[in-house]
Formats: sequence, C-alpha cells, structure tokens
Amino acid sequence: MSKKRFSEGRGPSQRMLRVGEVIRRTLSEILQRGEIHDPDLGRMLITVGEVRVTPDLGIATAFVLPLGGKNAEEAIEVLARNKGELRRMIGRKAQLKHAPELRFRIDDTFDQIERTAALFDNDHIQQDLRTPTDDRETDEDDTV
Repeated sequence: MSKKRFSEGRGPSQRMLRVGEVIRRTLSEILQRGEIHDPDLGRMLITVGEVRVTPDLGIATAFVLPLGGKNAEEAIEVLARNKGELRRMIGRKAQLKHAPELRFRIDDTFDQIERTAALFDNDHIQQDLRTPTDDRETDEDDTV
C-alpha cells in the first residue's frame, strides 16, 4: 500500500520541490517569450508564483496571477485551454522524462499577505505583540 506523505503532516520531498521549481521557471519563460500561439494568452502578462507537484510527479499545479490581479478567471481558462501545448513544451525544454499533467489555480498569496498586514495593524493584536519591557518603560515614563 502506498504511503501518502501529506497525510502524515510532512512537507514535500526535495525531489518534488526541485521538479516544481524547474516547471515554474520553464513555464514562466514560455509565457514571457510568448511561445504559445494564442492571441488571448499573448495579450496577458501572467506571473507564475509557485508550482506544486504530487508525490508521483504526475500532476503539477501552477499558481498563477495576471499582472495587476484583474481577469484572473479568464487567465485560468486561457491557460487550461492551452495546457496540452504547455505540457509538451515544458517536457521538452525541462528535459523531463514524463511531463506532468498541468492544472492552474489562482495565486492568492498577495491577498493573504494583505490580510496578515491588516491583522498586525489591529490595536487588539498590537497589544498582544508588545513585550513586557515595553509596558514597563511606558509605566515608568508615566510616574515621572
């Protein structure tokens, strides 16, 4: 019976990370150079933030976002429409024995960063982040 790595709480293996990064770089290069002959894809500037690969290296999920974050759903549709050609080009350029099936998802990393920054700006959270020495210094300043 095969062992599923992520069910045990472990992270991805070095091989998975390495293959994901190779695919990310290759996909970025292909999109940057406009090597896919689709006019819809040619007019979009797409950022590839991360590529996650399954343990058997059979599926690669690319987290992408168009420049400016607008029309993200349209970008996903255009990439999905061209995934066969992208897969072939990635396999050839990255010299992979078996190119994985490509899946595309919207990269929400920037949204998460904004939500986290907003949390840190909250007064209630700031109160918890202060160190006890900060509180003592303000108390001493008040008594003088």
